[in-house]
Parts: sequence; structure tokens; C-alpha cells
Amino acid sequence: MRASVAFRPPPTPSEIESRPLVDVKGLHKTFPIRAGILQRTVAEVRAVDGVDLQVRRGETLGLVGESGCGKTTVGRLLLRLIDSTAGTITFDGVDITKLKGAALKPFRKRMQIIFQDPYASLDPRSPIGDSIADGLRIHGVSGKEQQTRVAEIMDKVGLAPYQARRYPHEFSGGQRQRIGIARALVLKPDLIVCDEPVSALDVSIQAQVLNLLKELQAEMALTLVFIAHNMGVVEHISDRVAVMYLGRIVELSDRVTTYRDPRHPYTQALMSAIPLPDPEVRRKRIILRGDVPSPVNIPEGCRFNPRCWLYDRLGEPENCRTDDPRLREIAADHLVACHYAEQSRETLETGT
Repeated sequence: MRASVAFRPPPTPSEIESRPLVDVKGLHKTFPIRAGILQRTVAEVRAVDGVDLQVRRGETLGLVGESGCGKTTVGRLLLRLIDSTAGTITFDGVDITKLKGAALKPFRKRMQIIFQDPYASLDPRSPIGDSIADGLRIHGVSGKEQQTRVAEIMDKVGLAPYQARRYPHEFSGGQRQRIGIARALVLKPDLIVCDEPVSALDVSIQAQVLNLLKELQAEMALTLVFIAHNMGVVEHISDRVAVMYLGRIVELSDRVTTYRDPRHPYTQALMSAIPLPDPEVRRKRIILRGDVPSPVNIPEGCRFNPRCWLYDRLGEPENCRTDDPRLREIAADHLVACHYAEQSRETLETGT
């Protein structure tokens, strides 16, 4: 006799709306280091080392940290451009971690990326209209509709449709980034990973591109993961901010909390480096000692411990050397991976 299977009704619209668009649990990515004639694995780079993260519908989540902290790797893992070593990635209620080929193709259409270098991401031998239409061709959109949608999206990003026959070298850096944005948006995705999209641009052009992204997000109901190392840029565009250090998220909260009440010593150090617009106001700078440890040999206990100014102030507590702190909620929707997150605010205010 066949066992009965409980019927599970499809989710209601309100349930779909309330659940995160992307839900990441226990994400890991290691890259092998090979040596010798036989190219045996002698060590591993722990680029992403246990990330839990949710991206809510319609928000901009800023992912910030020093170079080499793993933020770009997280972005590529979310898009399944590379495979994870462990963990799960759930997109709109579907676990896409192990999907491949035809099963993954429908999700490719719903997830796009804007690259850091707009020129390197464009084929110099192809007119920009052809580059923008690449995704449409892959997903079987007819030629006539391709032309219509390319013209529409070029107009949305501030480019004239007649420029579709021009080549990448004929455009400025800001215009090339608009081309990259058009190529990401032409498929009408739900999620866009912005991989430091303004770091190669002049400050005045950065503001234009950031404002364009905010306008397009509101108009097209986009969800953005904005990767950057500049805390000022992240403040301008993000709704929530996740701070990464050495493969892990060490602080996660809304933008206002991050910038007014940072609790992780690393976040506080990053914040102290942001220039203030008022020349009469000075902020005490927190200088971190040494360099970021190698992801091949991550320190025991708290991975920030070798550079932590708060560790020194508190008399070098033993648990910082022995116990690896995990993200915990210290206030509503404010998560910090620090044993002394509650004390860090008072210590910062008394002087650094």
C-alpha cells in the first residue's frame, strides 16, 4: 500500500512577500593551493568561512570590508557563478545550491551582475547594443523584441538608443558603467549584485551612477546587493549593511544603526576613516595594527583579535584568544560577532 503524502498548499502572495528573496545559511568557499609535480593540495584558502545572510525583497544590502575579506566571492556564490564548498543558497523559496544546466537557467534570468570594471566586462569587438542583448539571445527572445527592449533600457539608463551601434572605446567610463547597468537590467531581473560598480569612477560620476541605481530600483522593484570597500558610498545607497572581515560577517544592521551605533571594533575602525564634511569637526581615527591575516592561516579564537584595539583596552581577555564569536543579536535586528559588543560603545566614546 502506497504511503500517503501530506498535501502542501502553494505559498500565498503575503507569504511570498514576507520571506527573503535570498536566504544563505552556512556558506563556505575554499580554494585549494596546489604544489609539486603532481599538483597536490597542500593548503586551502578559506575565502568564505560560514556566512549566514538574508536579502529582503526590494532592499539594498551593502556588503562592505577590506580587499580580500571575501565579499566579492559571496556575490559570485549568490549568483552561482562559482560553486560553494558547503552551505545552502535559497532563492525565492527554492534551494539553488546544487542546480545545474537547464534547471538553473530560469534563475540565471532573475539574477544579474554589474561588474567593477565596465570596460573589461564588454567585448571591444562588438557594438554595445549586441552586448546588452546577449542575455536576451541566450533566453530565446526574438530579434525584433531584442531591439525594442535594448532601446528601452538604454533610454532608462541615460543613453541614446542610436548609440547601440557604437563600440565600447567610444564611451567614457561613466557611460560604460551605464552600459553595464543596461545589460544587467535588460532581462528584468529580481536581484542584481553590484560588484564595486563605482570604484573606478570619478567622485562626481559616482554620485550620478548611485542616484541612477536608486531611481531604477524604485521604478523596477529591484533587490540589490551592493559590494564596496568605501563606507561613504555604502551609506549613500544601502538600507542595511553587512560588514565582512576575513571570510565572515562581523556586524549586520540597518544603515542608521551601522553609522550611528557601530558595535564591532572593526566596524568602528572603518567608520573612523570616513571624512567628515564639516572641517571644524574632527573624528578620532582608529588605526589598526598590522595587516589582515592570511585566509590560509586564520587566527584562533576571534579572527579580529590580532588587530583589535578593544582587546587591548580590555586587558587582553582570554576568551578573545580561545573562543570564536558568532553573530548574535544585541538589539532588534542588530547582529554583532564580538564577545564585548555591549562594552564597545562606551569604550569608543571615552576616547580612542
